[in-house]
Amino acid sequence: MYRIIKVLNNNGILVYDNDSGRELILLGNGVGFGKRPAQQIDHLPGAKIYSLVTRQKRQSVLQVVNGIRPEFIEASGRIIDEAEKMFQKVNREILLPMADHIALAAKRAKENRQIPNPFTPDIKVLFSKEYAAALKGREIIKEMTGYEISDDEVGFITLHIHAGLSDEQVSEALDTTRIINEGISMIEKAFDQKFEEDSLAYTRLMSHLYYMIARTRKGESTKADFNDFIFSSYPETGKVAESVCDYMGKQLKMKVAREEIGFLAIHIQRVIDPDVC
Repeated sequence: MYRIIKVLNNNGILVYDNDSGRELILLGNGVGFGKRPAQQIDHLPGAKIYSLVTRQKRQSVLQVVNGIRPEFIEASGRIIDEAEKMFQKVNREILLPMADHIALAAKRAKENRQIPNPFTPDIKVLFSKEYAAALKGREIIKEMTGYEISDDEVGFITLHIHAGLSDEQVSEALDTTRIINEGISMIEKAFDQKFEEDSLAYTRLMSHLYYMIARTRKGESTKADFNDFIFSSYPETGKVAESVCDYMGKQLKMKVAREEIGFLAIHIQRVIDPDVC
């Protein structure tokens, strides 16, 4: 049984689950029609259930819901539905944080004001499938609110979808992207090259850097040790890889495993000279 806390609109209600003791949002056609606060209701067939978290632990769910227009919550729910078609399972706790961001993005679009996201190109490469889902999300937002969000906002929505697929929060994913972006810049500067972002080698390098950071955060390391091979065959590449690993270790405030140097250098060499390595 549910106790209704707030009726959002005809298609959404905030409820208290008497069985689990949790606050939930139910979305679906007509689920809020004719309902009223404090009403006890059974489980509603066809309603989609969203467990909830807030950005600030001190905030109650009701406070957050009261600050977001219902259409933005509905849009967030529909984007999660689209993502679930692609990924099967998405953590629905991203509903309110993403709805909050959509509300801000729509406000910026209304005011013809944008917050630049310098990492959008990197996000497209690192989280290409999530970005594709976010592009569909842009269509949903325009349909439901009348506002078309920018590519940079799509990049931020991508990170919310990624958060729903992993244990990585939006802020952590953005920080990871920032570190990777600087690492790529270091490599390009060292070899005086501008890499082709649509190349397979570049995509693999970006992906490797992402998982290298993930391994470091978890205290893991790769079992492959190419250090001797790299420093004897491609010493310059080895030194650049070592510098990037040192930089990443400082940013993460964690030691990057020594074995990561050679493994990273292999990927760097493939980008700077695909025919050699």
